[in-house]
Amino acid sequence: MYTETTADYMDSFKDLLDRDKVQQCPRHYVLALTDTLNVINGKWKLPIIASLLHGKIRFKDLMENIENITPRMLSKELKELEINGFVERKVYHQTPVLIEYILTESGKNITKVIDAMIDWGMMHRIEAIKSRWD
Repeated sequence: MYTETTADYMDSFKDLLDRDKVQQCPRHYVLALTDTLNVINGKWKLPIIASLLHGKIRFKDLMENIENITPRMLSKELKELEINGFVERKVYHQTPVLIEYILTESGKNITKVIDAMIDWGMMHRIEAIKSRWD
């Protein structure tokens, strides 16, 4: 009977981790993009991540930073980000209990993606305004 080791298991994913191979294969390319979107998809995840890029923050402060998000939705999104390894919830046992949220290293690694999206968004806005005047 063959027992697969962790090394064997990881070996089966080599092609998925080889950037050149991923970019050459439409299936792997779309899969990598889908993996990213599964974590950051939705109306609220990127604003939450962007707020956390400035350091640890309390729930109430996140509510103030993100307009129109309900407490229930913020709680749900934070839980999903925590499950996906983007956010860490720190509980300080004091009176009253203090809970802060902070980005994990994985969460911080998305900074370049967010910066690129912001740059694109600003350029797109400028181009849209210019096209209205042409």
